[in-house]
Amino acid sequence: MSDMSSDIHLPAAMRDEIVAHARAEAPRECCGVIAGQDGRPIQLYRLTNLERGTDLYRIDDTELYRVYRELDKRGCEILAIYHSHPVSPAYPSRTDVDLAFWSEAFYLICSLAVPGSPDIRAFRIVDERISEVEIMPKPGRSGVTNDGR
Repeated sequence: MSDMSSDIHLPAAMRDEIVAHARAEAPRECCGVIAGQDGRPIQLYRLTNLERGTDLYRIDDTELYRVYRELDKRGCEILAIYHSHPVSPAYPSRTDVDLAFWSEAFYLICSLAVPGSPDIRAFRIVDERISEVEIMPKPGRSGVTNDGR
């Protein structure tokens, strides 16, 4: 897992991919993970939201397991878990907090509440405490995978 740093570096390509994923899934929430190595994001994986409603996400366990095994073989970790809030602010809901089982990961939320101005914010959620962290731009190459492979 990540090193519990106080901010996350996120390449522009990954920000753009999160927004594109959120828009593609709207009005449902999208979800995915960002793999990292030594606290650096290296690969984004779009994952399937199994929930049919518009205000909840549940990552497909089979996909997550496959990604987790791939990352383990590569010496990587789940750096961040992301999802969208199609009509609400980019802030963890009560449900988001209740389901925040990965205390070492960053939680990224992309709000489309203002359609022309998507808002991505990052948080740590530990023992039901929400702490916002800064998203730092990171120049350079980054991998984006649309289907978890």
